[in-house]
Formats: sequence, structure tokens, C-alpha cells
Amino acid sequence: MADVRLVLSTFPAPEKAAEVAKVLVEERLCACVNLLPQVRSIYRWQGAVSDDTETLAIIKTTAERYEALAARLISLHPYEVPELIALSPTDVHAPYLAWLVASTATD
Repeated sequence: MADVRLVLSTFPAPEKAAEVAKVLVEERLCACVNLLPQVRSIYRWQGAVSDDTETLAIIKTTAERYEALAARLISLHPYEVPELIALSPTDVHAPYLAWLVASTATD
């Protein structure tokens, strides 16, 4: 049974998030990316508090493909320090897991 990773990353605009998402899916680094536009992010950056609207990407991949996905995401990302947080779900619906594994297979 493969381990799933949910990867979170924010982008400055929906168009950029969609562009990166398409590359990641086309290259089989992930099975799916959900884009949630209009996320309000309040954070500290370069000594100041920022308040921006961003697009949140929820990226579904396997543990096996995670390192390649992370490297590619960082190379495509417009931010100097991209958000890259990987979560490991404890339960995944078996048919969904099978689809995810098949969608990221490189053979």
C-alpha cells in the first residue's frame, strides 16, 4: 500500500498556480491539484507583517514521488521561499489511492 502525501503551497495568483499545477500533473509528479483562490494570508516577511490574497494549492502525490515533486515545485515557484508543507494522511479510500498511484506511475 502506497503512502499518500498532501502538499500545501500558496501562490500569488490563480493563473500562476494553475500553470504550475498543470506541469506537475502532466509530469506525473502528482495525481491532482485543487486550487483554492482568494485565500487571505497574514504572515511575517522581511521584518514586516504582510496581508495578501493568495491561491492555495492542495497537491496529492505519493511518498515515492514526493521528493521529485518538491524539487520541481520549488524550481517552478515564483516565491523566493515557497511554502512546501507535506502532510501524511492516515486513512485514504482504497479506490482513490489506487487511482492516485496509477496517475503518478512512471512506467
